[in-house]
Amino acid sequence: MIYKNLFSNPVKLSLMMFFQYMMFAVWWVPLAAYLTNMGVDGVRKSLVLSSMAIGCMASPIIGMIADRYFDGQKLLAALNLFTAAMLLSAGLTNNPDLLFVFLLLAMLCYMPTWGLTSTIAMTHSRSDQFSRIRVFGSVGWVVSGIFSLVVVKIYNLQFDGTNLPFYYASAIGFLAAIFNLYLPKTPSTGKGKKTSVIDALGLRTVRLMKDRNFAIFIIFSFLSMIPFSMYWSYCSEFLLDRKFEYISITMNFGQLAEMLFLLTVPFSIRKAGLRVTMILGLVALLVRYVAFYTGSVADMPVFYLVGILVHGIIFGYFYLGGQIYIDQKAPQELKAQAQGFIFFVTFGLGLLVGNFISGQLISNYSQTAGLVRTYDWNSIWAVTSAMAFALLLPFFILFRTENPKKIMLGK
Repeated sequence: MIYKNLFSNPVKLSLMMFFQYMMFAVWWVPLAAYLTNMGVDGVRKSLVLSSMAIGCMASPIIGMIADRYFDGQKLLAALNLFTAAMLLSAGLTNNPDLLFVFLLLAMLCYMPTWGLTSTIAMTHSRSDQFSRIRVFGSVGWVVSGIFSLVVVKIYNLQFDGTNLPFYYASAIGFLAAIFNLYLPKTPSTGKGKKTSVIDALGLRTVRLMKDRNFAIFIIFSFLSMIPFSMYWSYCSEFLLDRKFEYISITMNFGQLAEMLFLLTVPFSIRKAGLRVTMILGLVALLVRYVAFYTGSVADMPVFYLVGILVHGIIFGYFYLGGQIYIDQKAPQELKAQAQGFIFFVTFGLGLLVGNFISGQLISNYSQTAGLVRTYDWNSIWAVTSAMAFALLLPFFILFRTENPKKIMLGK
């Protein structure tokens, strides 16, 4: 009986999520610090950091094509195998241009797996089990930070800011690819269906923007990624400059808090309504950068931890809340496309634009003398705080629901 439970579908699906998100987090979190140590700067750095965003925009097309020919578990294994090979290549090169190429190819294959793993999990589990299975992805993200501690303490090597995370990620990817072949069979659902690039990107959802509230939500979701990208893509560069020894572990406190805050999202929506919940997410975004600014001005690192810990409120209350809002607003025939559209708008197009704006902001408030680069983080965090406030106030004024408590879970 114990042997059977160890290899039950819920256990397999949970491990699938664990490997999938750990493989990404272990190298993505310290990437900006690594690029800084490589001497990569300006547009080139923004481009490398945007490999994920570009992958987000293109991955629905790749997923649509691949879904016509492969069973889910086999497709996942193939994508992870190729991703692992590209991450290994990224770790072996010292050429920034080749690094971008390898990471872009990796992300074109990796980003479709976020939706694919959810599809596989939901196919072989009850709806009430999915959240318990998905949370192991967050667990994998948190555990990825332990690698840096192991390397530093046991092997006496530097981890953050080096190429070692790529090797770890590659090894996890190869292991995940082998494990994926033992997942329950998930037949392709796309064989014989007609579709298009417009459908894959969810662009038919644009017609819903005739609704004023929906249009406001989409616009602000896109704009929110500009200040959000400063943390998501560049925070490791900030922590490196502040001489943090354990960058990955420090930032993974945000993911640990996210696991707890996500559990409060249904309660917040039921008690306060979706509009208030999403506003609280933007308030947390402002709190993050005010905390970073305060910590930088007062030289009190404890405020940096505050800015990291509110990550779960930002992601859960605004972005997850936004997914719930879209699910309630979109008609039945557009629900799936609408979710793809918001992912394209935020972590695709929005993150891409945000990375270049944040990168330019850092360039404007930093200078290099010889081999030493100095940053004016006080100004950087002040500007980012102003951006967050400039989002919060008009969203509070403009975004309305027919009834603030009308759009709720289960209704």
